[in-house]
Order: sequence, then C-alpha cells, then structure tokens
Amino acid sequence: MDPRLCALLASGGGLCTWREMVRAAPEWTVQAACRAGRLVRALPGVYLDATLLSCTVTEAPVLARVEPELARRAALAYADGRAALCRLTALDVWGLRHQPPGEPVYVDVPAGSGLRDRPHVVLRHRAGFGLEPLQVVVRGGFPVTRLDRTLVDCWPLLPPVDRPGPLIRAVNDRLTTPQRLVGALAEVPRLIDRATLRALVDRLAAGCRSPLEIWGHDRVFTGPEMPAFVRQAPVRVGGRTIYLDMFAEAERVNVELDGATSHGDPADREIDLRRDALLATTGILVVRFTHRRLRADPDEVRRQTLAILASRRP
Repeated sequence: MDPRLCALLASGGGLCTWREMVRAAPEWTVQAACRAGRLVRALPGVYLDATLLSCTVTEAPVLARVEPELARRAALAYADGRAALCRLTALDVWGLRHQPPGEPVYVDVPAGSGLRDRPHVVLRHRAGFGLEPLQVVVRGGFPVTRLDRTLVDCWPLLPPVDRPGPLIRAVNDRLTTPQRLVGALAEVPRLIDRATLRALVDRLAAGCRSPLEIWGHDRVFTGPEMPAFVRQAPVRVGGRTIYLDMFAEAERVNVELDGATSHGDPADREIDLRRDALLATTGILVVRFTHRRLRADPDEVRRQTLAILASRRP
C-alpha cells in the first residue's frame, strides 16, 4: 500500500476517513488500496486497516469484527464530530457494565443531522443535543453522555434483573447522586418501567446501598414502630470515619446487613469484628443480620430488632 496511506493509518490507529486519504494521496491510489483489500470501508466515508479485522467471523458487520475501541472511533468519525457515545456503549465507557461483542455501538446525534443507522451502529436523534459539558463529558478519550442520563437511558435496554446494579454501583462509587438521577429522569418522561426506576432512586436517596438493604427497607425495617434509621451515618471513632448501615441514633444501635457473598473470608470477618469493637467503645451496639436469615424469616428479624431497640431505651 502507498506509504502515505500507511502513515495516515498509523497516525489514526488503523482508521482514516476518505477525506483525509484523498488529501494525502491521489484518489486512484486510495481506490487501488480498497480493490486490493488493504483498506475496508466500515461506514460511509470511514475506512479501516484490513489487517485489524478478525478472520473468524467474516459474516459479521465490519465494526463487529474489530476491537470495541476502534468500532467506537469509527462510529464517531462517521458522525463527523457531532456525536457522543450513549446508552449501553457509554455505560461500558463509564466502567459500570461490559458491553458484549454482539451489541452495537450506540451514538447520540443532533436531530436533523441527516445520519442514519448503519450495521453495528445505532443512532438516536435528540432535539437540542450538543457536545457541551451539560450533556456530554470526555471519558477515556471518548465523548460520552453524562452518567446520570446514561443510566436512565439504559434502564429499558437491560433485562429487569440487571437494571438496578449499575445505578447502585454508580451511587456507591460516588460517580453520581440520587438527586442527579431524579433530574435525568425528569428529562425522559416516557420510559419503560419508570415507576420501578423512580422507586429505586428513592431508596438510594434514603441511603440504601445494596439490593439487600433495599429489600430490608421495603419489608422489614419500616413502619410506625421502627425508628427513623439514618443510613450511611458517618461516625468519627479513633481518628477514622466509619459509615453505619442503619443507625438508630437515640438507641445507639447500628443494624448491618451482610450480603449473600460477604464475609466468606475469615480476614473480612476479623475486620468486621474489630470495627464492631471500636464502635462499642462509643456505646454503639452493632447488630448483624445475614442475607439468608433476613430473607428466610423477616418477621423474626423485625421482632428481634424491635426488642433490641426497646432494651436500649432509657
């Protein structure tokens, strides 16, 4: 292949546009490289180095046969600087869900852009969409929709069992807040299973930080007899800050819910025991319930919690 085209592909990481190529070399030279199979048209105006394509899935679209990063760069090049990765592709870039090879590249473009879906590329035309920071941020070198909007947009695309996980993790990792999610939800008035998403955001706003805590909040630790637990309450002890799962401040009782896979390691259990002992020096009693016990006998857990709280009152 012509050295000028080789240099252009190298500088572009295996990708270049038709416009770039005909600026660097005569058009007949570019056409010859395409006929020889050295260049492959991935999208209108976007070409890839043929050596980067997988040889094992030749029936798949071109962009499904290259590495995800290259496919995403190609989709953005097709949109010519007017697009951002969105939905499940953006969720992958945010590190909250791995996008499997079979899923297309999702891209947001302004309404009226004239662009349309292509093999392995799904476009969404949004009125008023632009690349300004209020809508788009740069992450990992890619323009992506902001996280709160990405999470809301992905809600109907995921199987119901997988929907809560990314939101819970995003809030736990302090990548977003329940308040920002409420704002993003207001931008999408028509959404599949909207009520369930709003309920989840409300639980996150209340301080729940795991599916087990949400389940306990809804079925066990609420009601007129229960105190108003403070969730994720910060307590300063011995020069460190400890966050309590559910803290009944008047009774000085902290309820901890141990997940189904937690504390299988003796070292983790030792950490918990040391933490509980440290809290005891401040007069805080830690009460732990396992996932199995909470789900198998919620009524007994509720009765025991109420009894412990009553015993701690003056």
